[in-house]
This record gives sequence, C-alpha cells and structure tokens, in this order.
Amino acid sequence: MRSILLPTSLLFVLQMVVLQMVTPEPAAAATRKIDKANRKVVARSPHKTLFRARLPGSGPGSGIASFYWQPQKVSAGGTFNPQAMTAAHRTLPFGTRVRVTHAHNGRSVDVKINDRGPFTAGRIIDLSKAAAELIGMTAQGIARVKITVLGR
Repeated sequence: MRSILLPTSLLFVLQMVVLQMVTPEPAAAATRKIDKANRKVVARSPHKTLFRARLPGSGPGSGIASFYWQPQKVSAGGTFNPQAMTAAHRTLPFGTRVRVTHAHNGRSVDVKINDRGPFTAGRIIDLSKAAAELIGMTAQGIARVKITVLGR
C-alpha cells in the first residue's frame, strides 16, 4: 500500500474539514438566532431549517389552488376568459394541458396553461372560474389539488 505525503498545513485543514462534517452542531446553536439590529437572541425551531412539514398526498404536483375571474391580459397574449378551461402556472410552458384533481372530493378538470401565476406564497396554480366551479372549489376560494401534466 502506498502512502501519500502531504504538507502538515494541508493535513491539518483536511482533519478540520472531516471533524466539521462528523461533529454535530450543538442543539442550542440550532435553536437560537441573534438579531443584530435589536441585539437580542431570538428562539427558532431547528425543524424549520431542517425539514418542511409534508401533508398526506403532497408531492411535486400537489398543493393549493386558487381561482380568478377578473378580466385582464394574460401572459400568453390576449384577454382572460373566465368561462374558458384555462389556468395560470409559474413554470409550465404555455399550451401545456394539465389535469387538476380536487384532493377532498376527487373531482378533476383538464385545463390549458395560458398565463403566469399565482404569485401568492404557497399556491401552485390559478384556475379560471369555470374550471374552479367544475371541481367544486368556488365556495372556499382555495383548495388542495393534485396536478398531472397531460402534454401539449
């Protein structure tokens, strides 16, 4: 077996890196944050930085949907029609067809992406009013849904 000779300073740095990777952070440091502006310690849950709570049935294609009905210009060009089966999504390409399924009642609707949004934190899709009525979410205004991409 061949040994590798390293300069002492490099060996020290490598040992420190390995120790930092293996040594757990003290619990107190994970739960405290210093507010420098007000010069005080703010309590913080370590779980907020390590994981996010996942709801049953959640995944990359699920989340909160809302609907909109106001006449406005859409990002794809043209004017929004609240009676059309359309939706707004932040990243899917225009023209993509998706199936939106209400998580609580199981109703689904196929819509075409023609706008960008929603820009409210925690929401993944904005449906037209007609699409929202078909899956039964107009009374609540928002609903937990599952999104399946059907294609273009």
